[in-house]
Amino acid sequence: MNIDFERISELITKGQIEQLQEQTNQAIETGTEPAILLNKGLLPGMDKVGQLWRNGDMFMPEVLRSAKAMSKAMDILRPHLSKDDMGSAGKMVLGTVAGDLHDIGKDLAGMMFEGAGYEVLNIGIDQPNEAFVNAAIEHKPDVLGMSALLTTTMPRMGEVINSLKESGIRDEMAVIIGGAPVTKEFADEIGADLYAPNAGSAVELTKQYFAQNNS
Repeated sequence: MNIDFERISELITKGQIEQLQEQTNQAIETGTEPAILLNKGLLPGMDKVGQLWRNGDMFMPEVLRSAKAMSKAMDILRPHLSKDDMGSAGKMVLGTVAGDLHDIGKDLAGMMFEGAGYEVLNIGIDQPNEAFVNAAIEHKPDVLGMSALLTTTMPRMGEVINSLKESGIRDEMAVIIGGAPVTKEFADEIGADLYAPNAGSAVELTKQYFAQNNS
């Protein structure tokens, strides 16, 4: 049976969760290679979601539903993927800084990065500086992401970066920050590598960063 990868991508962009689950199960049952399903169907779908979101053609509730659809499909696909198939784009540690309990933007960014092929460790909300450092030491991520939605918690981002420097591991990863009050100027001020105005742009900005720095 031929699998319609374009249809699978379309189901993600439309947030059709149940239909996507059915198609994913069907593809696995008929012997489709899991990595091919991921790379030709699911990932292009999430790439399209990111493009639509950046262009203003998709709104937050729709993006969240698409991300949920992707997550549900990945729940089905993940047990069939080898370690070589998963996380091929790199590793990411992601969390909301201490004193901040907001998680929607962070979680959406995590799902977008996972959809782009990253192995994502989401350490949660209200995380102290040492939690980021310890996770970075243990998991050796390519990217460390921090979120803050309060102006009062933004300085924690700079503290985490300083803690990474003190631990001697700052240069081993790219640091990306985001959240409603965060700006490009603030990111530059605290020494972050990247600033993402929204979750949809974070993945593309990270791809561009590594393309420029690895060339």
